[in-house]
Amino acid sequence: MEFHRDGTLPQNGEIWVFGSNLAGIHGAGAAKVAIDKFGAVWGEGLGLTGKCYAIPTKDANLFTRDLKLIEFDVSVFCSVTKAMPNTKWFVTRVGCGLAGFRDSQIAPMFKDAINCSFAEEWREYLG
Repeated sequence: MEFHRDGTLPQNGEIWVFGSNLAGIHGAGAAKVAIDKFGAVWGEGLGLTGKCYAIPTKDANLFTRDLKLIEFDVSVFCSVTKAMPNTKWFVTRVGCGLAGFRDSQIAPMFKDAINCSFAEEWREYLG
Protein backbone atom coordinates (compact mmCIF):
# COMPACT_ATOMS: atom_id res chain seq x y z
CA MET A 1 0.00 0.00 0.00
CA GLU A 2 1.33 3.40 -0.96
CA PHE A 3 0.34 6.94 -0.08
CA HIS A 4 0.63 10.27 -1.85
CA ARG A 5 0.10 13.92 -1.02
CA ASP A 6 -3.49 15.00 -1.70
CA GLY A 7 -3.71 17.26 -4.72
CA THR A 8 -0.84 15.61 -6.59
CA LEU A 9 -1.13 13.72 -9.87
CA PRO A 10 0.02 10.19 -10.69
CA GLN A 11 3.52 10.04 -12.16
CA ASN A 12 3.75 6.43 -13.34
CA GLY A 13 0.66 5.78 -15.44
CA GLU A 14 -1.67 4.89 -12.57
CA ILE A 15 -5.43 5.01 -13.11
CA TRP A 16 -6.99 8.15 -11.57
CA VAL A 17 -9.81 7.12 -9.16
CA PHE A 18 -12.22 9.93 -8.35
CA GLY A 19 -15.60 10.74 -6.86
CA SER A 20 -18.25 11.44 -9.47
CA ASN A 21 -21.98 11.73 -9.93
CA LEU A 22 -24.31 9.37 -11.78
CA ALA A 23 -25.03 12.05 -14.41
CA GLY A 24 -21.36 12.05 -15.36
CA ILE A 25 -21.07 15.81 -15.01
CA HIS A 26 -17.36 16.21 -14.36
CA GLY A 27 -17.32 19.93 -13.63
CA ALA A 28 -15.33 20.35 -10.42
CA GLY A 29 -12.77 18.81 -8.08
CA ALA A 30 -11.09 15.52 -8.95
CA ALA A 31 -13.82 14.86 -11.55
CA LYS A 32 -12.73 17.95 -13.51
CA VAL A 33 -9.14 16.72 -13.35
CA ALA A 34 -10.38 13.36 -14.64
CA ILE A 35 -11.97 14.91 -17.71
CA ASP A 36 -9.14 17.40 -18.32
CA LYS A 37 -6.19 15.02 -17.87
CA PHE A 38 -7.28 11.38 -17.75
CA GLY A 39 -9.90 10.87 -20.45
CA ALA A 40 -13.06 10.71 -18.36
CA VAL A 41 -16.13 10.78 -20.59
CA TRP A 42 -18.85 13.38 -20.01
CA GLY A 43 -22.06 11.52 -19.15
CA GLU A 44 -20.32 8.46 -17.69
CA GLY A 45 -20.23 8.62 -13.90
CA LEU A 46 -19.45 5.03 -12.92
CA GLY A 47 -16.56 2.73 -13.63
CA LEU A 48 -13.53 2.62 -15.87
CA THR A 49 -13.29 5.20 -18.63
CA GLY A 50 -10.13 6.56 -20.24
CA LYS A 51 -7.28 6.38 -17.71
CA CYS A 52 -9.63 6.84 -14.76
CA TYR A 53 -12.26 5.14 -12.65
CA ALA A 54 -15.39 6.96 -11.42
CA ILE A 55 -17.03 6.14 -8.09
CA PRO A 56 -20.33 8.02 -7.77
CA THR A 57 -20.77 9.86 -4.50
CA LYS A 58 -23.66 11.94 -5.85
CA ASP A 59 -26.76 10.83 -7.74
CA ALA A 60 -27.92 11.95 -11.20
CA ASN A 61 -29.51 15.06 -9.65
CA LEU A 62 -26.22 15.91 -7.87
CA PHE A 63 -27.51 15.06 -4.41
CA THR A 64 -25.13 13.20 -2.10
CA ARG A 65 -25.73 9.45 -2.18
CA ASP A 66 -26.27 7.27 0.88
CA LEU A 67 -23.08 5.79 2.33
CA LYS A 68 -24.35 2.23 1.78
CA LEU A 69 -24.67 2.89 -1.97
CA ILE A 70 -21.19 4.37 -2.10
CA GLU A 71 -19.86 1.43 -0.11
CA PHE A 72 -21.30 -0.98 -2.69
CA ASP A 73 -19.62 0.87 -5.57
CA VAL A 74 -16.33 0.96 -3.67
CA SER A 75 -16.59 -2.81 -3.12
CA VAL A 76 -17.01 -3.24 -6.87
CA PHE A 77 -13.91 -1.10 -7.38
CA CYS A 78 -11.99 -3.28 -4.91
CA SER A 79 -13.01 -6.33 -6.94
CA VAL A 80 -11.83 -4.62 -10.12
CA THR A 81 -8.40 -3.99 -8.58
CA LYS A 82 -8.12 -7.73 -7.89
CA ALA A 83 -9.32 -8.64 -11.39
CA MET A 84 -6.65 -6.33 -12.86
CA PRO A 85 -3.63 -7.21 -10.68
CA ASN A 86 -1.08 -5.57 -12.99
CA THR A 87 -2.82 -2.19 -12.88
CA LYS A 88 -1.87 0.54 -10.43
CA TRP A 89 -4.53 2.89 -9.06
CA PHE A 90 -4.18 6.47 -7.78
CA VAL A 91 -7.11 7.00 -5.42
CA THR A 92 -8.19 10.56 -4.62
CA ARG A 93 -10.10 11.39 -1.44
CA VAL A 94 -13.31 10.06 -2.99
CA GLY A 95 -16.39 11.61 -1.38
CA CYS A 96 -14.39 13.86 0.96
CA GLY A 97 -14.71 17.05 -1.08
CA LEU A 98 -17.94 18.13 -2.73
CA ALA A 99 -19.94 15.18 -1.33
CA GLY A 100 -18.98 16.27 2.19
CA PHE A 101 -18.04 12.98 3.83
CA ARG A 102 -15.24 12.64 6.37
CA ASP A 103 -12.11 10.64 5.56
CA SER A 104 -13.02 8.31 8.44
CA GLN A 105 -16.31 7.46 6.71
CA ILE A 106 -14.90 6.69 3.27
CA ALA A 107 -11.29 5.51 3.59
CA PRO A 108 -12.04 2.22 5.42
CA MET A 109 -14.26 1.15 2.50
CA PHE A 110 -11.09 0.77 0.38
CA LYS A 111 -9.33 -1.69 2.71
CA ASP A 112 -9.69 -4.61 0.28
CA ALA A 113 -8.33 -2.77 -2.77
CA ILE A 114 -4.90 -3.77 -4.08
CA ASN A 115 -2.15 -1.90 -5.95
CA CYS A 116 -3.41 1.49 -4.82
CA SER A 117 -1.82 4.74 -3.78
CA PHE A 118 -4.05 6.63 -1.37
CA ALA A 119 -4.00 10.20 -0.05
CA GLU A 120 -1.91 10.60 3.11
CA GLU A 121 -5.08 11.65 4.96
CA TRP A 122 -6.24 8.04 4.69
CA ARG A 123 -3.12 6.42 6.15
CA GLU A 124 -4.54 6.18 9.68
CA TYR A 125 -7.60 4.32 8.34
CA LEU A 126 -5.75 2.01 5.94
CA GLY A 127 -2.13 1.77 7.11
